[in-house]
Amino acid sequence: MGRTREFDPDAALRSAMELFWRQGYEATSMQELVDHLGLARGSIYGAFGGKRELYLRALDRYIEDTRAEFLGRLAAPGSALEAVRGLVRHYAEMSLEDAEAKGCLLTNTAVEMPADSGAGRRVESNLEMMETALEAVLIRARAAGELAADRDPAALARFLVTLLQGMRVVGKTPSRRRFLDDTVEQALTVLD
Repeated sequence: MGRTREFDPDAALRSAMELFWRQGYEATSMQELVDHLGLARGSIYGAFGGKRELYLRALDRYIEDTRAEFLGRLAAPGSALEAVRGLVRHYAEMSLEDAEAKGCLLTNTAVEMPADSGAGRRVESNLEMMETALEAVLIRARAAGELAADRDPAALARFLVTLLQGMRVVGKTPSRRRFLDDTVEQALTVLD
């Protein structure tokens, strides 16, 4: 009979996600993970594999958590276009309220680990999910007459994905308020 784990793997994974999110992959050592999680190195390796595997699992958890919120905001009852506007405002608020300037773990991963195929697949998959969800809502908005008939929902969706992820990058800078306030106003006019 195997030994039962003496820790909560989900709590450890969330804790690792927070450390990676705050420091990045390269800047986080295995010893820091041991200290931060309060687990023996062998327990971490046994439960998650090495540092890279732990990072990818933490990234998966982050994606799972943020995907639900993203899709939930777009599925809000009422106006489809107002749901998109609300999402843009929400990203600005998240970026402005990010006291630790952590940004978005997914975007941080894209910047820090462009050559890592496992991380890259996760980044691409999430960006495609965002694009598909936004396009669907924009098609609904166009069908409801909220969005002009000559507007291209696919092109607008790609624009918005780029805008939202860019807002999370700018949100890491000291001048974020100056940039984000104007960005939101300009982005919302694109949807008129």
